[in-house]
Amino acid sequence: MSCCLTIPTRVGLIAIYGALSITKIRWTNRPRVSDAAELQKARDQITDYFRGTLRNFDLSLNPSGTEFQLAVWERILLIPYGTTSTYGELADELRTSARAVGRACATNPIPLLIPCHRVISKKGALTGYSGGGGLQTKRLLLSFEKNQARDPS
Repeated sequence: MSCCLTIPTRVGLIAIYGALSITKIRWTNRPRVSDAAELQKARDQITDYFRGTLRNFDLSLNPSGTEFQLAVWERILLIPYGTTSTYGELADELRTSARAVGRACATNPIPLLIPCHRVISKKGALTGYSGGGGLQTKRLLLSFEKNQARDPS
């Protein structure tokens, strides 16, 4: 049975879904409470992330997707905090097209934890984000991480 827990963040109210693992994140305006341990852990880690004290999430993730989407999301998890990769770079590694990588990013059910905000176009343009607020949220997350990466305190 899936539960939901919400957490206020600098990018809006985030709803975390799952039970024994995280299955999705959505932006919402409806507060929800859950005592599921993995959701509580996710809430704590997301809070620490936005405080600037956590750079790598250590959570059980269980996104639903095709074999290809799962491969793209697994690769996205390897992009270091405060850095970016391009759709083309990921496509080359996965032997597919940049457009296919972009489609997988657009269907990422666990944005933020699977950091698709770190994937940009070859020319550095921000071309989309599935999380609440779209490109504005992507810009904020990239700027936040870049500034935090400069200040290791």
